[in-house]
Amino acid sequence: MSLKLSRRAFFATAPAILGAQDKSGLKRPIVGEGAFQYEVIHDWGELPRTIRYGNVHGVCVDSQGLIYIHHTVHSTSESDDSMVVFDPAGKFVKSWGRDFKGGAHGLHINREGSDEFLYLCDTKRNIVVKATLKGQEVWTLGYPKVSPEYPVDADGNPAVKYSPTNLTVAPNGDVYVADGYGSSFVIQYNARGEYIRTFGGKGKEAGQLNSPHGIWLDRRRAGEPLILVADRTNRRLQYFTLDGRHHHFSAEGTVKLPCHFDIQGELLLIPDLEARVTLLDGQDRLVAHLGDDPSGTWGKLRREPREKFIPGKFVCPHSACFDRDGNIFVVEWVEVGRVTKLRRLS
Repeated sequence: MSLKLSRRAFFATAPAILGAQDKSGLKRPIVGEGAFQYEVIHDWGELPRTIRYGNVHGVCVDSQGLIYIHHTVHSTSESDDSMVVFDPAGKFVKSWGRDFKGGAHGLHINREGSDEFLYLCDTKRNIVVKATLKGQEVWTLGYPKVSPEYPVDADGNPAVKYSPTNLTVAPNGDVYVADGYGSSFVIQYNARGEYIRTFGGKGKEAGQLNSPHGIWLDRRRAGEPLILVADRTNRRLQYFTLDGRHHHFSAEGTVKLPCHFDIQGELLLIPDLEARVTLLDGQDRLVAHLGDDPSGTWGKLRREPREKFIPGKFVCPHSACFDRDGNIFVVEWVEVGRVTKLRRLS
């Protein structure tokens, strides 16, 4: 694949080389306060001219510091590759994943022994795939017909809606799949992809969910880890035990439309679809809202050209992750795609 850059991609990366100014010639915005201040670098990464982002839905960082970006692929893109990999300096490394075009959504990375694996959710084919870092498939999970909550009709076809959005992996290898765009359950499998149980289901009561869009294993507290769910339409976080029992609610009034998570130390990182990124401490108390745009225009703005985006403000954060240095990568649900690096200053 050619590494020749488009004019837009070149100028988007030039500030990282020059180090002081963004592509408009102005100083980059700073967000946050106190011990949590970040320099905002929009349109991060040297994207090859053959690839144009669609909606950018997933991001993660491997143990070597490589950054994986999963996007739906823009209609004008020459390449159908949905996974783009960069080095820490933003230089293109490789791309793959044309089978995920149009459906690329959840992205999770997990270390298993001496190896690392990617787990990918596809909301077009409604499947979950475990793959190597090179994109080689290990196993695929489809409609969970072994679950009593997911019956089939007389012809063996799905009888209820199923569309997995994100997943997480427990210390013993169990996989928890959040059916965020389907029937609002969480389906638990063992490390071999064999069914264990289903919990959740649509509603507002304790143990019920409404669009469990994101899910994470939370080890921040003493005792057994908990399953943390971005209960998005209910505008809250909800915690479950590893066997699927409701534990407690959190962050009501602090989050708007939480999408997913990452954790570094005691810090909980939450990309929020309503135009901001949130940091919470080990007790889920607010640390900072980053790049908050309270105008309420995000629903319209996400379809506009990038020239309409306000520097230092987010539009629709969909996923985010830390790197080893505490910098944050944010990807957004906007039609022209956007990857932003928040470079930690303090």
